[in-house]
Amino acid sequence: MDHVTDQGLILVLGGVRSGKSSFAERLAAQLAAPRGDRVTYLATSQTLDEEMAARVARHRAARPSAWTTVECPLAVPAAVREHAAGTGIFLLDCVTFWVTNLLFSGGALGGSRPPQEGFNYDDTLLPADEEQAASRRVQDATDDLLRALAETGATLIAVSNEVGLSVVPEYPLARLYRDELGRANQRLAGAAGQVYFLVAGYALDIKVLAVDPISPKELQP
Repeated sequence: MDHVTDQGLILVLGGVRSGKSSFAERLAAQLAAPRGDRVTYLATSQTLDEEMAARVARHRAARPSAWTTVECPLAVPAAVREHAAGTGIFLLDCVTFWVTNLLFSGGALGGSRPPQEGFNYDDTLLPADEEQAASRRVQDATDDLLRALAETGATLIAVSNEVGLSVVPEYPLARLYRDELGRANQRLAGAAGQVYFLVAGYALDIKVLAVDPISPKELQP
């Protein structure tokens, strides 16, 4: 990570257990150390059951004790604005939970019918107005985060999952989640100075490896 620089927004992507959180934490520590800056950890998960509470406790115990943790399941842009004067580096972990919280913040997305047979899915199509409203919440919040970074000049390392590399989800709500997280990742990546993709603990610098989009005409022989 010798070439890493403080560039406002850095996006760290990866699959589950790819090493993205550990990489992002090392990155935050590396950026903060030379200037003696504080790291503020923006936590978006909600401890709604014992398993999640245990996961959160493990994450918290692994972080340096000097770091400040701010719980912000929804109001990430507001947290950046509020704490920017007192911190050098923000670490947002993660965008994945944040998008989930935003999708459901308007109520019972996907209708009020209980999931079938106790499973956590609903195979009915989502009401168009609810789907559009949920999509708008995610887009507006992502755009507001980018505005907050521009306004404050803060440095933010954002961790997010890449969930679009597997099969197409069977259920409408899962497809909406996949699509909205993918769109949020694209908006963040487009604004980021650096984007890393973690594979089995190894970080690939995506913006260094990226090529310009190829138009269909250019692909013709």
